[in-house]
Amino acid sequence: MNKIFDILGYLIPGIALFLALSGCEQQPYRMGERLYKTHCANCHMDGGEGLGELIPPLKGSDYLASHRDQLACMVRYGLKDTIVVNGKTYAEQMVANDKLNDIQIANVVNYVLQNWGNDVKPVTFEEVEAGLGKCGK
Repeated sequence: MNKIFDILGYLIPGIALFLALSGCEQQPYRMGERLYKTHCANCHMDGGEGLGELIPPLKGSDYLASHRDQLACMVRYGLKDTIVVNGKTYAEQMVANDKLNDIQIANVVNYVLQNWGNDVKPVTFEEVEAGLGKCGK
């Protein structure tokens, strides 16, 4: 009986550590997904496909990689300029999400960069902070 308790004494902390680490690793992704669904999906749709001629797609978007350093500013302050995504011009304004903090912005940007066939290098928190410092309005 003592042998069983000895084995459980090693096994339970190992399982707890594994679950804790895997949960921490997934938390930013889940937060990004939740934030996207709350703040972005109404316009860009759940699958990132955008809305016809009005709202650009995020799915398979060439714009993301070429403007990676500006994405945090776009999330925080919105966008009033005309942009070209996958060869198509979009002029609809993007609303600001100025209530999101820097960590939330990093998580939602990374969620977009890593979904729907996008394979863009994730942004770091430091890159988001630096980028927001440059675009502060």
